[in-house]
Amino acid sequence: MRRRISGTTATTAVLGLLVPLAGCGGSGDGAGDAGTLHLVAAEYGDSPATSSKPYWEKMAADFTEANPGIKLDVKLLPWADIDREVSRMVKAGKAPDVALMGSYSDFAAQGKLYPADELLSVTAEANFLQPLADAGSVGNTLYGLPFVASSRLLFYNEALFAKAGIKEPPKTWSDLKSDAKALKDKGVKYPYALPLGPEEAHAEALIWELSNGGGYADSSGNYSLASDQNIATWDWVKKEMVGAGFTGPTPPSQLNRADAFAAFLRGEVGMVNGYPSLAHEARAKGISVSTTSMPVSDNLGTGVPPPTVGVADWMMAFKQNGKRAEIGKFLEFIYQDKNLSDFADRYHLLPSTVTASRTPTGGGLDKNDTQFLNALRGAQLYPVNDPSWLTVSDTIKRNIGRAVEPTGSPKAVLEDIAGQATQAAKKH
Repeated sequence: MRRRISGTTATTAVLGLLVPLAGCGGSGDGAGDAGTLHLVAAEYGDSPATSSKPYWEKMAADFTEANPGIKLDVKLLPWADIDREVSRMVKAGKAPDVALMGSYSDFAAQGKLYPADELLSVTAEANFLQPLADAGSVGNTLYGLPFVASSRLLFYNEALFAKAGIKEPPKTWSDLKSDAKALKDKGVKYPYALPLGPEEAHAEALIWELSNGGGYADSSGNYSLASDQNIATWDWVKKEMVGAGFTGPTPPSQLNRADAFAAFLRGEVGMVNGYPSLAHEARAKGISVSTTSMPVSDNLGTGVPPPTVGVADWMMAFKQNGKRAEIGKFLEFIYQDKNLSDFADRYHLLPSTVTASRTPTGGGLDKNDTQFLNALRGAQLYPVNDPSWLTVSDTIKRNIGRAVEPTGSPKAVLEDIAGQATQAAKKH
């Protein structure tokens, strides 16, 4: 989701992995024969060994066995291409029947999608975790069906903390700065890794802004990208973290999330915001790691609930080919606890439904993932239900890193982003 988040992509989708095109079926564009459902899905793997292809091949076979006469054709696309390619297919009149990707609201705004209540039973629709259902809704209508999700927590390397004499994780920005200084004094390369490169900067940015009472949208749902709180956040980060040398040798605007994670797995990072799969990878490499909520600004104080960012990826059903009944059968099938959990477990993500998260049928959750699920329940997601979000998130990703550059002005950068967001919103 790009994240989502998330988003994994999150969103952006959660993982944002780029791989060559792979397909589980033979067709390309979506219209096609009446007995076949066409699904275009993001590829979550980063190698043949981790590809989503085996999962979808099994689901296709199992679905046809359970629903004779309906075949499932799956086309996998890299995260870098899927938004653009699905948009092209829809515009050309060749929409897939179903898509799994990081954004849905642009298609909902165009009237291209079936609402969930025309596809799912009442029980199935009510089974989605509430923050995800809210983010998948435009008005009170659910169009983006959350599939897998993640939340973000602050990871810290226990061995590096012990070496630096840090007894407990930070709770405030002052604590964070103090811990980063202690880590730097002990020679840690990245005391706090700050990935504001274009891969997924909008996730890191939202985490910081929420921790000072800001964020991407106000209580009415309108963009508030250049709010006083957000400007104050980046003034502090620029001066107290980046300017003080606590974010490592790579300029944050050039540090991508994947690079920050890789450095963490090499034992070069004291602290970094991450999601469940990073915890599994770290432990597999013998790195002792703990997680905590993002520290809040000293202005907010520790009495304020710590902010959490959530990211999700979305299933959406297109009206274009008129296969509502067949799509409904597929969605009821794929959202069965075991089928959903099998995919989530494969990538150490969180299933999007209540029952798959907690029941033995769904496999339950790894105990290390439970903390991320708890965080997700109260998380704030990107404003993915705004049709302009895809454009706005890309603007944030490619520009927010400039706010902490030596010659950068947080106020000017945020106002520039806000101006571009306003223009994007007008187009929708």
